Amino acid sequence: MKRLILLSLLIGLLSIQKNNACTNYLITPGASVDGSSIVSYSADSHILFGELYFWPRATWAAGTKLPIFEWDSGKYLGEIDQVAQTYQVIGNMNEYQLIIGETTYGGREELHHQDGAIMDYGSLIYIALQRSKNAREAIKNIAELMDKYGYASEGESFSIADPNEVWIMEIIGKGKNEKGAVWVAVRIPDGYVSGHANQARITTFQFQKKNLWTDPKATVFHSADVISFARKMGWYNGKDAEFSFSDIYAPVDFSGARFCEVRVWSFFKEVSQEVKANRNYFEYVKGDVKHDEKFLDGSLNPNKFASNRMPLWIKPDRKISAQDVMNYMRDHLEGTELDMTKDLGAGPFGCPYRWRPLTWKVDNVTYVNERATSTQQTGFTFVAQARKWLPDAIGGLFWFSVDDAASTVFVPIYCGISKVPQTYAKGNGSMIKWSDNAAFWVFNQVSNLAYTRYNVIHPEINKLQQELETKFMQKTTEIDNKAKELFAQNKDKAIDFLTDYSIKTADSLVYLWKDFYAYLFMKYKDGNIMQTDGYKLIDNGNGKNIPPSPSQPGYSEKFLREIIEDNGEILKAKE
Repeated sequence: MKRLILLSLLIGLLSIQKNNACTNYLITPGASVDGSSIVSYSADSHILFGELYFWPRATWAAGTKLPIFEWDSGKYLGEIDQVAQTYQVIGNMNEYQLIIGETTYGGREELHHQDGAIMDYGSLIYIALQRSKNAREAIKNIAELMDKYGYASEGESFSIADPNEVWIMEIIGKGKNEKGAVWVAVRIPDGYVSGHANQARITTFQFQKKNLWTDPKATVFHSADVISFARKMGWYNGKDAEFSFSDIYAPVDFSGARFCEVRVWSFFKEVSQEVKANRNYFEYVKGDVKHDEKFLDGSLNPNKFASNRMPLWIKPDRKISAQDVMNYMRDHLEGTELDMTKDLGAGPFGCPYRWRPLTWKVDNVTYVNERATSTQQTGFTFVAQARKWLPDAIGGLFWFSVDDAASTVFVPIYCGISKVPQTYAKGNGSMIKWSDNAAFWVFNQVSNLAYTRYNVIHPEINKLQQELETKFMQKTTEIDNKAKELFAQNKDKAIDFLTDYSIKTADSLVYLWKDFYAYLFMKYKDGNIMQTDGYKLIDNGNGKNIPPSPSQPGYSEKFLREIIEDNGEILKAKE
């Protein structure tokens, strides 16, 4: 029995290591400053190369087959029927301003593997983008693809948005003995915001006898057997109205709260004083998951589900901008009890990163590193805006970045452009192939340098980052207006204009960042801080390229006291 318990704990910890990636924040049009739908997504993986995907629109002959390769591993899974017409996709946004992001929550392990299944979650995303004009179509296409070809991944939460609506869809396979998946999708009420980060968050929902796909008033869609499957498996015997998707298919535990829900909380607390002041929510995201007789709102909890969870969506205290969302994606739990810059793990320079593994043991006691929104192992991050008052080619604005969100810059990419910047293009470098002008490697050079002296290097990154993004934001209105003028005269000229702007802006940013790396490296080499004038190192005034003496600030008093505690007697100077 003891060996079985240890094995169970090991499997649980392995699950934590695998499923702690990706964060999505969702803002409905009524909650945004400009009335756009906004979705953010960080694709966090130690083996994912950050690049900007591109599929041009195309027509296909009858009988054409589409090979499917698993997004995470590249493994060939099979082939499916191609449709007659596919739409253009740039990154995770298509030409109709449809946006799809995701986070993996895992869920019940017995449902993870399905023999013969072809559709993994990544393929579902990018195929749905190629085949759908709006969020409702995307949900329907995803459901039909899983029914026809099987579902080949673990539990997933999808963010699906168009210029008018924002939805969350959560799915999980049926295991080895049944084809397809059980799932539910709910629309976030306009004026509200939501988020998910590797923990299923949809609880109760209004069960429908039939999905009313064409009814604009429909706010819930789900698989017909979403509840009956759980009953058949012996996991639920309560009332349909009390059924909770998350609590049955992916119950929240310590890791789900501490490593995952904490990232949703870090966003919610920034936009709602009510959430920030609610100590129950903070205790929950620290990992204290309760199963009380009543929920926090006082209603009964007959099924003993987690009783102190945060709501699926909240109404923010103010309208939220795309630039706000960019900065929310950079959070390290600063200013909270879990602030990653404050404990000894931050080292002498307050670095808010902890190298993996996420959990560790000393004297047979398990401890954790925090899992914040911004993390070192990010492949790419986007903040996508769908703007209904503009033609689709102009309205879809895909703010894209690679590597760690805290140390990168979001660049504007219009969804209607005809090609992508070479510095971000697929095939320009990889995780096992260096490319000197690949945005991913350029930004990684800067971020990894910053990790060594975070308290002095990162403020310089943040300053330039904010200056550039503010400049890009301000330029957007001018570009929008010019593109609208051209669009009214000649759509192709408008596309050429947007393509030229997006490519030049992105490529220029990468080469600017290369120069920025050179400046930072020279300034902070060998523990020194050289004197500078703007972004240029200066000489001592004698014209011989010899710098003045650098400053050498050393370590903080807190860290020095830790050194004394550890080895003070050996290091003490003799009188």
